[in-house]
Amino acid sequence: MMNPMISKNLPKVGIRPTIDGRLGGVRESLEDQTMGQARAVAELIAKHLRYPNGEPVVAVIADTCIGGVAEASACAEKFRRENVGVSLTVTPCWCYGSETMDMDPLIPKAVWGFNGTERPGAVYLAAVLAGHTQKGLPAFGIYGKDVQEAGDREIPADVAEKILSFVQCGLAVSIMRGKAYLSIGGTSMGIAGSVVDPSFWERWLGMRVEAVDMTEVAGRLRKGSYDEAEYEKALAWVKEHCPEGKNYNEPEKQRSRAELDEDWETSVKMSLIIRDLMVGNPRLAEMGLGEQAHGHQAIAAGFQGQRQWTDHFPNGDFPEAILNSSFDWNGRRAPYILATENDAMNGAGMLFGYLLTNTAQIFADLRTYWSPAAVERVTGHTLQDPAADGLLHLINSGPAALDGSGRQSDAKGCPTMKPFWEISDDEAKACLEATTWHASMTEYFPGGGWSTRFKTRGGMASTMIRLNLSAHLGPCLQIAEGTTVELPDEVHDALDQRTNPTWPTTWFAPRLTGEGVFRSTYEVMNNWGANHCVLTAGHVGHLYITLASMLRIPVYMHNVPADRIFRPASWRTFGTAEPESADFRACSAYGPLYG
Repeated sequence: MMNPMISKNLPKVGIRPTIDGRLGGVRESLEDQTMGQARAVAELIAKHLRYPNGEPVVAVIADTCIGGVAEASACAEKFRRENVGVSLTVTPCWCYGSETMDMDPLIPKAVWGFNGTERPGAVYLAAVLAGHTQKGLPAFGIYGKDVQEAGDREIPADVAEKILSFVQCGLAVSIMRGKAYLSIGGTSMGIAGSVVDPSFWERWLGMRVEAVDMTEVAGRLRKGSYDEAEYEKALAWVKEHCPEGKNYNEPEKQRSRAELDEDWETSVKMSLIIRDLMVGNPRLAEMGLGEQAHGHQAIAAGFQGQRQWTDHFPNGDFPEAILNSSFDWNGRRAPYILATENDAMNGAGMLFGYLLTNTAQIFADLRTYWSPAAVERVTGHTLQDPAADGLLHLINSGPAALDGSGRQSDAKGCPTMKPFWEISDDEAKACLEATTWHASMTEYFPGGGWSTRFKTRGGMASTMIRLNLSAHLGPCLQIAEGTTVELPDEVHDALDQRTNPTWPTTWFAPRLTGEGVFRSTYEVMNNWGANHCVLTAGHVGHLYITLASMLRIPVYMHNVPADRIFRPASWRTFGTAEPESADFRACSAYGPLYG
């Protein structure tokens, strides 16, 4: 079942070819070049970018070049009809800045001014960016490093990178708008992130918060309010592809075989029910459940679980793990973003990472910093690069996507997590085979359930992030690029089994810079803002920074090199010597994107 939240009415990219409006020779000489520049950008986007459903991103070009306010207005009207969510202006020449600019305050916008000597494209770029800054409409400026010939239709690599980064982040903003976060239950064990704040979702992301009590899940279980045929299919798949591992409970605390089998059945039913609560299911309407068939239009959700649910019912580990993965009994499909313990802030971080990469996300506790000395003391093993300064132990009780086992590979053969349409059947099978399912520890989960266990392969370039809420500030983001590390089995077991051995583990080493928080792995751990984190495949910290600037969320900790950071041009007016401080001032001055 494809998630309808990312498969229907997806926003398009609007391309605005602006031109010198002077007729009588000037404009006429530039029409072909300007429109050709717009078409080249549209081709670039369609070739390299995909929506979360795997389809190529669609670009819409204005019907004519834009030489003044009348054509700018006609373009804006077309964009409204075509559901344009991202605006990119392109030009090789001088244009009338305030007459041709995009004035929609809610659509992310950028301008590419062609670097050529024949016409002053750079002059227009500077002028129109000044106009955006003066009017309080942040825009990204794109200007190539090298001078091009007027007839050159090639898009330089540095320009292409900025265009694609901008569009990917802008689409994330637009896709979120109007969707919902579904809070299933309330606050879990006093975790601050699961104190769901509707103001954050509404003002910064343009989303609403929907809420249902966990008794809705219990009620649907009792009444059989799920697709029975799909349940039978799913249960058979689980029995074939989800092998049971060791039961680590003491013998007197182990559940009977009949209870374990019932836990499997309930866990599978919970998966169907939670998915249906998020996005609906037309099959429910056929069963006479018309209201339930609609779902809550949720592009992300969280399940409280502990403790009011898990004291009495099987835990949410299986539903969280399988829904967050890129495959299930229906084959490969887009992940459903589901945060454990209803940590909505981590859920938002997972949603960001998913929309920026189209891949599954690892939800984890940031559990322990292991220093080199401590590892050697406990195991006799000497850590090597990239973990020579220590390791961070990312672990949690089951909701990490099975993609996180690292059994998918990129073009170079390195482990990664890929969009579902790029995952082979063998890779999906390998992820399942790398995962064992263990009877949950009854001291944690008296109601039973199943927990995942896997060990993430080493060598996966990855980015760890956390979105926090701070009083008097609002949301703020932390980012740490690094790599996963694979320890020898005996070393892994010695460290891993000091805590609950039924949970998946990812060993992560942040990339150190020798400065600030990133002068040591310990300081990264010591400065982390919460008990949870999100791990995204790839070094994509720059995308998180660009997205955060679009939403007006400041970034207060990152190790992304300066030459990869791309923010709106107006951020420079808040200071250039200390970009982190300027980011805070800009986000405060502009305020949340949606007010």
